[in-house]
Amino acid sequence: MNLWEGIVLGIIQGLTEFLPVSSSGHLVIAQDIMKGFHQQGVLFDVMLHVGTLAAVFFFLWNDISDILKSLVPRKWHPNPETYDEVIISSRRKMAFLIISGTVFTGSIGVAFKDSIHRLFESVEITAAMLLVTGLLLFLTDRVKNATRKENDMNITDAVIIGIVQGMALMPGISRSGSTIAFGMFRHINGETAARFSFLLSIPAIIGATILEFHYVESVSSREMIVYAAGMIAAAVTGFLALKLLFFIIKKRELRIFAYYCWFLGIVTLIIKTV
Repeated sequence: MNLWEGIVLGIIQGLTEFLPVSSSGHLVIAQDIMKGFHQQGVLFDVMLHVGTLAAVFFFLWNDISDILKSLVPRKWHPNPETYDEVIISSRRKMAFLIISGTVFTGSIGVAFKDSIHRLFESVEITAAMLLVTGLLLFLTDRVKNATRKENDMNITDAVIIGIVQGMALMPGISRSGSTIAFGMFRHINGETAARFSFLLSIPAIIGATILEFHYVESVSSREMIVYAAGMIAAAVTGFLALKLLFFIIKKRELRIFAYYCWFLGIVTLIIKTV
């Protein structure tokens, strides 16, 4: 893999991580097209996810900062006079929901780690899962009364979305698309579901990075430059994709991504089976 291939894959990751079309699915297909592509484990894919994680931090920094501050005891709070018990309680509840969802995501990831790795070797399975992602997105536009806000969320919501995020480790299943879809199936407002989805992605990506970090020893310095370039490209394009996604969610037009997933999945299956 050369520098330009790393950057191209980074751009693909940044655009598709947040737009609900499966970044892993696109990477599997793109890497299959790039003859001679090789990486240690899935370290390169994980580093691209680190790039998009940086985009999440930048885009949702106020939410992340508020949640972290809520975990600080009142006596240690930097501005005690602004300490509002109701607001703090709400933010601590969100932290609890994120942790709860993460437990189920992490359990699935650890239990099926090797099986999930093998799925990344199959373009056909990836394409089939894109069809599933398309179906989920298509159904979201048919959900009525998705009006629940952050304060209305409960532990059941977190567990279901956490399990779905774990299932989305399979290539072709969009993490953002599936978690937002199931949030809306639970009648959570689209923007709220998206915000929770991306907050929930933070510990998942950090966990995946830790699991794959041992492959660093097998990567040469030249390859690390390529990996770093891809990570930066993913961060920049990821931030732009986040802004676009929230605009589209407000318009309730997620079905346009369903058509795209179906098209890409069907075309890929045809090409691989002909």
